[in-house]
Amino acid sequence: MSLHLPIQSKSDIFWLVMSAAFLLTYIVVTEIPRWRMVSIPNEVVITCSFLIFDLNPYMIIFTAWQVSFILAWYPISYFYVFATVYYGSFVIAAYNAYVTSSTNFNFSDMMGIIFPIFSPVVAYVFSRSVRLRRQMRQENRRLETLVRRGERERIARDLHDTLGQSFSMITIKTELAKKLLNKYPEQVAGELDDIEKTSRQNLQLVRGIVNDLHKKSIGEILFEQGQNLAEANIFMMTENENDASEWPTEIQNEFAALLVEAITNVIRHSRARQVKIEFMQKKSMYQVNVQDDGHPTSFVRKSSNGISGMKNRIESRNGKFEILKNEVGTLVRFELPKE
Repeated sequence: MSLHLPIQSKSDIFWLVMSAAFLLTYIVVTEIPRWRMVSIPNEVVITCSFLIFDLNPYMIIFTAWQVSFILAWYPISYFYVFATVYYGSFVIAAYNAYVTSSTNFNFSDMMGIIFPIFSPVVAYVFSRSVRLRRQMRQENRRLETLVRRGERERIARDLHDTLGQSFSMITIKTELAKKLLNKYPEQVAGELDDIEKTSRQNLQLVRGIVNDLHKKSIGEILFEQGQNLAEANIFMMTENENDASEWPTEIQNEFAALLVEAITNVIRHSRARQVKIEFMQKKSMYQVNVQDDGHPTSFVRKSSNGISGMKNRIESRNGKFEILKNEVGTLVRFELPKE
């Protein structure tokens, strides 16, 4: 039943036409996605026919890779249907080979059918991994957008809470000075002194805000360190991260620097697979917990400059620093007072 060249029989003509139909259908599946509801079943029928009636397991390999790769982007039930038809065709072909005692397709030669059998699963898993990586890149882009929006909101809040009130005071005092200029000119000098003093204070506030902009918030640090953890194959989870983004700028700056050091230690020394960062706001303090599932004996080192640096930094702000071994791995805890 195999195709022979030059053409010698009607069977050769039939399989030649089927080969041309497969080539055309394969191109349509690849190039015209909107026709796939029709073109994919047609391609499956053609290649399964080669397998069942011609005992040719090689043509169906193309379908196994192409269709499985595409179906990874659809509900998994679609792949189950395809896999049922695909492996059912192998069972039917094996039965035909046994009944006809054909030597065209030797199913006892396992090396010849291992690749066709495993191709759909390998292609599907590979395509799923590609899809997940693409989704992660999209999520990272969305997260970066959210971080930027959060920074804009933080800047607007700082400006409103500081400069807004000061400029309102300058406006009121300027209006008062204009009224006093005609009636009580001797009091104008005092009002102008107050305006000058307030303006100088505003200048210092602007400089402080600009300095804060050069520092990184908790959201920015988590975004950057999350990428570093991903490269080290460490999964990061956070709890109450949105609440932490509302903490005062100065508190965020302090915790951001501490988180960089703590996460760097996790990557370098813990041999962890995942790390959980928890943000908590208590009655009189802010608290951050960094819990990894690594090996605490290699993480806690008395001579570590990073650990001593974190301890000194947080104690200089009247905070509390702890690094503990527990059943999970290593817990690093930072606390800063609200005052």
